[in-house]
Amino acid sequence: MNASEAQASASSSKDGLASEHNPHTQPIVGIIGMGDMGRMYAKRLSAGGIKTIYVCDVEEKYPALMEEFKGTGITPLLNGHAVSRLSDLIIYSVEAVHLAKAVQIYGPSTKVGATVAGQTSVKAPEKEAFEKYLPQDVDIVSIHSLHGPTVTTEGQPLIIIHHRGPESKVRLVESTFASFKSRYVHLSYEQHDEVTANTQAVTHAAFLSMGTAWRHSTTYPWETTRYVSGIEVVKVNITLRIYSAKWHVYAGLAMLNPSAQRQIHQYALSVTELFKLMVEGLEEQLANRVWEAREKVFGWSKDEEGGGEASSGNDNGPSISTSSRRRGPILLSEDVLDQFSLGQKPDSAAGPNGRDRGGNSPNSQLSLLAMVDCWAKLGIRPFEHLEVAGTPVFMLWIGVAEYLFRSRSLVASAISAALNDRIHRPDDVEFCMAARGWSECASFGNFDLYKRRFEETADFFRPRFEQATQLGGKMIKAIQDAQGRR
Repeated sequence: MNASEAQASASSSKDGLASEHNPHTQPIVGIIGMGDMGRMYAKRLSAGGIKTIYVCDVEEKYPALMEEFKGTGITPLLNGHAVSRLSDLIIYSVEAVHLAKAVQIYGPSTKVGATVAGQTSVKAPEKEAFEKYLPQDVDIVSIHSLHGPTVTTEGQPLIIIHHRGPESKVRLVESTFASFKSRYVHLSYEQHDEVTANTQAVTHAAFLSMGTAWRHSTTYPWETTRYVSGIEVVKVNITLRIYSAKWHVYAGLAMLNPSAQRQIHQYALSVTELFKLMVEGLEEQLANRVWEAREKVFGWSKDEEGGGEASSGNDNGPSISTSSRRRGPILLSEDVLDQFSLGQKPDSAAGPNGRDRGGNSPNSQLSLLAMVDCWAKLGIRPFEHLEVAGTPVFMLWIGVAEYLFRSRSLVASAISAALNDRIHRPDDVEFCMAARGWSECASFGNFDLYKRRFEETADFFRPRFEQATQLGGKMIKAIQDAQGRR
């Protein structure tokens, strides 16, 4: 269908009436950008009953889109000009780095009175682009589904940002996405970027650095006895899950979200400073720093076993807060986690009662000590944001740190290993270098460099992505089911 045919169809269709004139009619939905998330939105909105959906991508993909969506309620158009002219609700599903250019080109064609949204993970550049390039007679109610394209939308957070226009446009967006059965979370642009940075930036940096460190060690972690049990299983599975995704999913947050850049820099600094205390053997300084970070982030004193989110934590926490309450741990027992290992734990690795949490030797857990140290230095309590924007994957990422820090004995063991263990020391050296490398990469703001660095490590792990994805999915489901029973 060409633009003139689509215009005629829209003019004669009852569903083409703008929702502000008749709130009982459906909007015509337009999606600019048909990557994984754009396709997911188009297909699920269509399955949910939205009758008229126009989509586009770069013009050379138009013939392929026409073939793919032939006979469906999804109509490809040549470009974003046609989509913008015809649609009541226009969703830009474009990589954050390319969004401003897309809005600059297609924004002036936006239908008078239409509502525009952006499905991007970083909102600061989106806000700037919309305010700069969209006509003043266009409303802005943006969105962000906090999950990937293969995850069910049901029960997942869907951020809604009411930036410009009447309240009725928020109701329009909510009714359009009703079939998703998502959990609506209403935030501002600034709150969105704060929440996503505080729950994702440091965890991304940690697991990206783990993968890079293992690649430079030229060993698959599950092929040693050190990374096949308990908490190590989760670390390996999360790392492979991140590297099996597309690089731009993480690059946008790292380089376009100012809060995230600050956190990534502090994470590398925390890794470096803790590592120096380790190699210098400064036991008292290292121990004090770790225990103080535990109390600031979780509210648990040195003499207290972690039993929930205490109210005595840092008062300089995030602006979005929840009431303190006691809750069970996010992760499961080690016996359960062992079921999702990519490697086989040999009998010789078992300690007393068949259990040795670190495999053949204790682990300094430098990546996790630095994660909590970074949060403490910046006054961040990410668990409060999980109440707002928590998904099973986010909970898993942050739950790894919680798992370690809930137990006084595990923290003490990590401190002891950091000072005395030599088996993991080469891994710690590689990790320290990797963390600083990712921090520098983010500070340069060079997407090509980020892509190259990411894909080099992804290629190293690629042979095990399929198995890791399956095991990781089962692990997330087991954790989610356990959370539901509490």
